[in-house]
Amino acid sequence: MNTIARSRWLIPGLLILALAACSSAPKKPGGGTASGSSKPSGAVVQGKGGRPAHCPDGSPYKAASEDPSTRGDYRAGGLYKPGVNDSTPTYIPNVACIPEPEVVDLPRSPVGNKSPYVVLGKQYQVMDKTRGYAEKGTASYYGAKFHGRLTSNREVYDMYAFTAAHKTLPLPSFARVTNLDNGESVIVRVNDRGPFHDGRVVDLSYAAAVRLGITQRGTGNVEVRALAPGDDNLMVDKPSRRERREVAAAAAAATTASATAARRASDMDALVGKLPAAMATATAAKPAGEQYRYRVADSAKPGNADNFDHWMRDNGVRVATGKPATTQAASVNSAPVAVAALPAAAPAARPAPAPSASLSQQVLGSVLLQVASFASRDNATRALGQLSSAGIAGASISDIVSGGRTLWRLRVPAPDHASASELAGRIAGLGFGAPQIVKD
Repeated sequence: MNTIARSRWLIPGLLILALAACSSAPKKPGGGTASGSSKPSGAVVQGKGGRPAHCPDGSPYKAASEDPSTRGDYRAGGLYKPGVNDSTPTYIPNVACIPEPEVVDLPRSPVGNKSPYVVLGKQYQVMDKTRGYAEKGTASYYGAKFHGRLTSNREVYDMYAFTAAHKTLPLPSFARVTNLDNGESVIVRVNDRGPFHDGRVVDLSYAAAVRLGITQRGTGNVEVRALAPGDDNLMVDKPSRRERREVAAAAAAATTASATAARRASDMDALVGKLPAAMATATAAKPAGEQYRYRVADSAKPGNADNFDHWMRDNGVRVATGKPATTQAASVNSAPVAVAALPAAAPAARPAPAPSASLSQQVLGSVLLQVASFASRDNATRALGQLSSAGIAGASISDIVSGGRTLWRLRVPAPDHASASELAGRIAGLGFGAPQIVKD
C-alpha cells in the first residue's frame, strides 16, 4: 500500500520533468502528420488582423490524443528519451489558420504545480500571481518526439496548437510570446514545464515556433509576458517588422511603377514635341465628321477659293467626280476645281478584336507572378507552405526541363496588375525577393 502511495506521488513529479531533454532544436525531416478538422474547445483568434477568410472554423488540424507509446522511458533527472532526437513534420503547417487560445480564468491543475520543485539539482518556485510578469530571453521549441505525450499537467502535447512550457508560470495559464527580432507574437497556453537550460525562458510548440519564425535557427530572442482576461495586450496594435517590410515593399513597387509610367509619358511628350507644328496639329483628335468639315469662321485665312483649295490638299479631300483618283499629288499651280460634293463622314475604325485569354489565364488570372525556381521539389514544397502560412492563397508548383534537368517553378496568380503589385510586395517581405511577371 505504501509502495502504491509513493508511486502516486512519484508520477506527477516525473511529469513535471518531462521536457528537460529539449536541449536542441528538433531536426528535419521527421514523422508527424495532421489531417481532418476539429474545433478545439474555447479557441478564438485574438491576434492582430484575424485569420484569412479561407480558414475553416476552428483549427485545420485534428486535435492530438494521447499516444500510449510515449509513456515512461525516463532517465535520471526526469529526461525523456535523451538519446532520441526530436523531429518536425516534412511540411510547414498553415499557422495562419490555427486559432490562438482564448485567455480565460482557469483553476490550477491538480498536478504539475508542486512548489517548490527540483530539477537537475536546481530549485524552482511556481508563481502565486502572474500579473505584471514579463521576461526576456531565449526560446526553443519541441516537436514530433513529444506529440501525443502527456504534459506536466496531464494535457496532451499537440505540436499543431499554440502552447508552451515554462518553469514557473502556473499550469494552465496564458502568455504572449513576442519575437524581438521581427516583432511577430502569439498567445500560447502554458501547460508544461521546461526548458531546464540556462538562458532559456520558454519552450514553444512547433506551431508557435513557426508562427514566430524561429524554426530556421532553432532558437529565438523573445519576450514572455503573462496574460489575464481583460489585459490590454490581448490585442496587438503595432504591425510586426515583417508586416512593415511588406508595406514598404508594396509602396516601393507602386512608386517604381508610377515612375516608369511617368517616364514613358515624358518620353512620349518629348517625341510629340519634336514633330513639326503642322503635323502635330494634324494629329489632334477631332470628333467624327469634323475632319472633313471646312469652317470659314475657324480659319485663320480669308474664306476664298484659293484657301479652300489649299485646305482640301492639306486634309486629303478630293472632288467626287466619279473618275478614278490619280496617285500623283496635285500641283500647287493647278487650277481650282469646283466642289460637286463632299464625302460623308468616315466611319469610325473598328477596333481589332482583343486576343482571347489562354486557358491558364482563364483559370489562374490575367497576371502570373513567378516567386522562384527550385532544383529540389522538397524546397519548392516548403516555400509553398511558407506562402500558405502567410495567407497567400492560390500558389502552385509546376515542373519544366531546362538544360537537361528538371526545375520546379513556384507561381502565384493575380487578377490584375494592381493586385500583382501589392502581392509582389507581400512576397518580397517574406524574403523571397521580388517575383517576376511571367507568361504561361
